[in-house]
Amino acid sequence: MTRAVVAVGRKALFKDIVERMEEWKVSALPVLEGDGRVIGVVSEADLLPKEEFRDSDPDLFAQLRRLPDAAKAGAMSAEELMSTPAVTVHEDATLAQAARIMAVRHVKRLPVVNAEGVLEGVVSRGDLLKVFLRADDDLADEIRRDIVDVLFPAPVEPVHIVVRDGVATLTGRVGDAALIPLAARLVQGVEGIVGVDCRLAAAEDHTR
Repeated sequence: MTRAVVAVGRKALFKDIVERMEEWKVSALPVLEGDGRVIGVVSEADLLPKEEFRDSDPDLFAQLRRLPDAAKAGAMSAEELMSTPAVTVHEDATLAQAARIMAVRHVKRLPVVNAEGVLEGVVSRGDLLKVFLRADDDLADEIRRDIVDVLFPAPVEPVHIVVRDGVATLTGRVGDAALIPLAARLVQGVEGIVGVDCRLAAAEDHTR
């Protein structure tokens, strides 16, 4: 996540919000209470109704159908514009959990909060994609240290790990066949891994 975060208070005015978004090249801003607690988020989508409704005079049916947007068209401050409650993620959440929240809630940026709801940073789609820039050797080392050596401390044959372009290939013969699917799932969960080709075989399996 990015810890240097730009945010606004609930009394921030419309123009100040737009200027801050433009200055920092962001599409959304957390809205904070005085103690730093996140109470909402103002996004570009919250700001656009003011321009959309500026030259139009929608009929009563249209106003009722789009009541939230119509209300935001007349909003002047962050507390009137913001979407609340804010969609946030806890600082202990995994990247996979953050990505899932973004996909389900259709947001590009997530405020990261602590147990008290105080802002700690922001995670963006770009932050989530950075894990796929990890070096293949680093990924192989993590798989060896945190998964293979733990699950298979005494393999029948050495377990070989090759990571190329983020795809991990595991080969070798191990003693417990039941642990092979678990190993594959754990390797897939390593941040930065794109895919897994698990060719591990059990000692008693002479057909693989």
